[in-house]
Amino acid sequence: MNIQQTASAAKAASIHMAAAGSDLKNRALADIAEALKDNSPAIAAANQKDLDQARADNVTAPLLKRLKFDEPKIAGVCEGIESLIAIDDPVGRTLNATELDDGLELYQVSCPIGVVGVIFESRPDALVQISSLCLKSGNAVLLKGGSEAAQTNRVLAELISKAGENAGLRRGWLGLMETRADVAQMLVLDEYIDLIVPRGSNEFVRHIMSNTNIPVLGHADGICHVYVDSEADMDMAVRITVDSKCQYTAVCNAAETLLVHSAIAEDFLPRVKKVLEEKSVQLRGCEETCRIIDVKPATDADWRTEYLDFILSVKVVDSLDAAVKHINKYGSGHTDAIVTQNKENAAKFMDLVDSADVFFNCSTRFSDGFRFGLGAEVGISTNKIHARGPVGLDGLLIYKWRLIGSGQIVGDYSGPTGKKFTHRKLDGEYGL
Repeated sequence: MNIQQTASAAKAASIHMAAAGSDLKNRALADIAEALKDNSPAIAAANQKDLDQARADNVTAPLLKRLKFDEPKIAGVCEGIESLIAIDDPVGRTLNATELDDGLELYQVSCPIGVVGVIFESRPDALVQISSLCLKSGNAVLLKGGSEAAQTNRVLAELISKAGENAGLRRGWLGLMETRADVAQMLVLDEYIDLIVPRGSNEFVRHIMSNTNIPVLGHADGICHVYVDSEADMDMAVRITVDSKCQYTAVCNAAETLLVHSAIAEDFLPRVKKVLEEKSVQLRGCEETCRIIDVKPATDADWRTEYLDFILSVKVVDSLDAAVKHINKYGSGHTDAIVTQNKENAAKFMDLVDSADVFFNCSTRFSDGFRFGLGAEVGISTNKIHARGPVGLDGLLIYKWRLIGSGQIVGDYSGPTGKKFTHRKLDGEYGL
């Protein structure tokens, strides 16, 4: 099938996906996890081909780390699917209920978006997470992964779509795109696709937004900060900084810039430098940082760079306000953390930093749909409408208004002698 046919099939499937019951969706998810486990050697073999080609193409080490999808990682995504099964069905929840009049009740009820197109980087685990989240939320999905993972993605998409269909989902609920030309064609299919979630560089996301009429939800760069306040616990600050940078460098929630209050910089910077350099992190510092510790000078470009590698830019600031100003100027609105023992400072930081995720005394790496209990994530959004932060099940839902009457007409409520609305809040759940 060409892309238009694939999208059309997904649109047709999405109508039935929206009405799929919890038992069907959970059975399909269980069958998908079983299919992945049973075929893990074949998946790992396909992934090895991708890895071999990537090495031949001189792909960087961080991208190779993202691309690797061996049997332990397969087991990990299967655990994620099993945790998703345990989550209550998000579709059909009553968000609000209002009595308009006796026998006339209005319900705001959660429902799927429809067809979600997701363009993601060379991470095969993302394909599994995205497809399973869309299934659980009752959405059909069109997937375009990085070309480096083509062999792995092809095997995964076939296994997942077939397992879902065999469980009772409508054929076409999952479609795979493989080329850049496919993406260009997808952008004009607003008749079939309801939402696009692009994951990639700032330029890439802007390109998508500028070339489609389809709503776009996503984030560009992940330029995340750790700010070590003047009243920070030093040991805690070192641990959080190191984890935020080093726990997994090739992801969007890894810290790229460390901000340190000048009052503690003389003591803190040598301590954190020692630990970071033991982890092979290269530091780039502002003029004051370079005066205190021996590091490579930072340029203005460093504050704007998502390294996705063992590189960290460091800046000394004179106040919390200066830290906030720096983050709001150079950050990407993704995830930023403060380390401090002063709760007033923490509250001020979390109020003023204009990011989707703001953390107090913990690592930026917690910014993740699975860790938030959202059942993994389709992506992380820095948008300010619909969904923000890790986009899990709730971010893949909208709502519809359901009005249940008993013969009422608007004419009864019109004119000076018309009936009056009660607009009384109800506690009950929607149901016929």
